[in-house]
Amino acid sequence: MTPIGVTGATGEVGGRVARRVADRGIPQRVLVRDAGRAPELDGAEIATFGGFDDHDGLRDALDGVETLLLVPAAEAPDRVDQHKTAVDAAVAAGVERIVYLSFLNASPGATFTLVRHHWATEEHIRSKDVAHVFPRMNMYMDFIPGMVGDDGVIRGPAGDGRVGAVLRDDLADVVAAILADPASYDGEAFNVTGPESLSFADFAETLSRTTGGGVSYVEETIDEAWESRRATGAPDWMIEGWVSSYVAVADGSLDVVTDAVPRIAGHEATSLEQYLTRSAAEPTSP
Repeated sequence: MTPIGVTGATGEVGGRVARRVADRGIPQRVLVRDAGRAPELDGAEIATFGGFDDHDGLRDALDGVETLLLVPAAEAPDRVDQHKTAVDAAVAAGVERIVYLSFLNASPGATFTLVRHHWATEEHIRSKDVAHVFPRMNMYMDFIPGMVGDDGVIRGPAGDGRVGAVLRDDLADVVAAILADPASYDGEAFNVTGPESLSFADFAETLSRTTGGGVSYVEETIDEAWESRRATGAPDWMIEGWVSSYVAVADGSLDVVTDAVPRIAGHEATSLEQYLTRSAAEPTSP
């Protein structure tokens, strides 16, 4: 059986998908930069390459792979170029299908600027003679607790907008199910979300109630958001991505709830309260 190629297996989402693919008994080739960091999984081969800009190395690593899961590269000014190189290498290697992990409602004019990278990548894949599937994630639910500052406040220009955040475990379940029968989804692009759409005030209330801490949401103006984040020393393109993600919430871009998790993964999507309650009950490491 031809192995599925899986990128990003040392990361949070790619690693989750790779484990689920192994649990299903599907042969896979885990594509990593450092073999020493590759997860040890039953039925998994390990192939190394120099990164998404390493055309020849990735082409060689993909030899004999029919379906490739392409997990996006880390956010960078040249991320689209990296993705294009990776797609070109896959096509050169004879890959017949690319499952690309994209973002909700990807478009060239997306309010959330980093989503435009995903649209450009989708378009490049569409321009090739290769089958494709685009599961499009909403904001990660797992990120919500990390939005709380040391003072117990979530700050951002999200207004009263709402977001159908999705748990990474649920997203990984969807992607693994696609990889188990990828031809059934050829040509599809679908949004993967949680079961509910919540505002940042809802995030704060749910965090307070489930963790016992006092969490609140304070709306910033766009200028205030830029100023508060400049202190991190991050480059402007990255700050623009951070700030515009809140603005996308405010303008309704992320106010989307779909049935992708139950329809494809076969179980109900996890709510924020369920996730936080479960996390609070898990024992902490000494």
